[in-house]
Amino acid sequence: MRKPRDFDADLKALEDRARELKTRKVQQLGELVIATGADALSAEELAGALIVLTETKDAAKKEAWAKRGATFFQSRPRRSASASERDAGGAATHSGGAQSLPGGTGAA
Repeated sequence: MRKPRDFDADLKALEDRARELKTRKVQQLGELVIATGADALSAEELAGALIVLTETKDAAKKEAWAKRGATFFQSRPRRSASASERDAGGAATHSGGAQSLPGGTGAA
């Protein structure tokens, strides 16, 4: 006879994993802000810049920002990531590092 599945334990394990992933995402976002120098901005400036980025529909600008972000990550010396960090797709998967914002604002 087959052992019944413990759905409560499975659900708890999934919730724990989701919490762990969210914590890692927040940590990596903070590291990205620091690495790009955006931590020098006030919270209001940073929030405003991010809002502009998310509202931008211009594909050419987004592509230029993505290229600049990729260049940023390629030019930085990388520490050796553990297998779990590589599997989670570290901060390098987030394009949009220190790109210039529409209207000439942002990091140059």
